[in-house]
Amino acid sequence: MSKSEPQGPTPGEWLAANEDAPPAQRVAVAFLASMERRDLQAAASALGEGFAMTFPGAARYARLEELVAGAAGRYRWVAKRLEAVEGCAAAGSAVVWVRGTLYGENRHGVAFAGVRFVDRFEVAGDRLVKQDVWNDLAETGVLSKES
Repeated sequence: MSKSEPQGPTPGEWLAANEDAPPAQRVAVAFLASMERRDLQAAASALGEGFAMTFPGAARYARLEELVAGAAGRYRWVAKRLEAVEGCAAAGSAVVWVRGTLYGENRHGVAFAGVRFVDRFEVAGDRLVKQDVWNDLAETGVLSKES
């Protein structure tokens, strides 16, 4: 874990700087920006039928409200700095990989930064149908630190 200032653009900054990015990449990053703002209505508008999310520890969610409730026991807030957004075509859809670092405040009020993450999205048309998330929050111990 690093306590340094977060590096890289936020999802909103990335969107502003990458107006010509492929549509699937913009859909995925716009979803992340909406989730950071806790604008669940905007985030939900990006979801396709049957959308599913899988997080570390095999936590699975079908609804954004379930995700937010599950996160409340882990941290007060979390945000992302993006290092790369990459995409490719896959069986009639697109796959978008977003990687970077997490920063935020755990449930005890302790700040953290520099925690690696990778999000993999499947995008059909202009809708997200799947999100797989990997991160080092548990491995770094930042969620349990009390001071």
